[in-house]
Amino acid sequence: MKKILVIQTASIGDVILSTPVIESLHSKFPDAKIDFLLKKGTDSLFKAHPFLNQVIVWDKSKHKYPNFLKILKNIRQTHYDYVINIQRFASTGFLTVFSHAQTSIGFDKNPFSLFFTQRIRHIISEKETPLHEVDRNLLLVSGTGRKSTKIY
Repeated sequence: MKKILVIQTASIGDVILSTPVIESLHSKFPDAKIDFLLKKGTDSLFKAHPFLNQVIVWDKSKHKYPNFLKILKNIRQTHYDYVINIQRFASTGFLTVFSHAQTSIGFDKNPFSLFFTQRIRHIISEKETPLHEVDRNLLLVSGTGRKSTKIY
């Protein structure tokens, strides 16, 4: 059984746009335990979510860094097979790298992406080549299951 962590600690809209990632992972790995790390305030959307094993809540409003360290400790003790970081922030990149997951996946614009197992090019939608945020996020799991440092 695989253990997977998805990280998206941004605002509610970004968290909602990441739900297809969870659905895709569940489809690929129906027996996996999928955990979702998000910030306090967005967690109520995922209570009793049928595809999630656990929702990990990062309270950034008070004691941000002590809470960060507790979460890192929890992540490391869980021994995830995959950590998929949807964000481009250094703090979540740090969590991804130091999770010691077998496979770490995230966008190349994350400051820690050099240390990810798989770095996915963060494509900006343009008039000539439109790309919805959901489709961009799904690029992170399109190659799940293979070892590569290829940037798409």
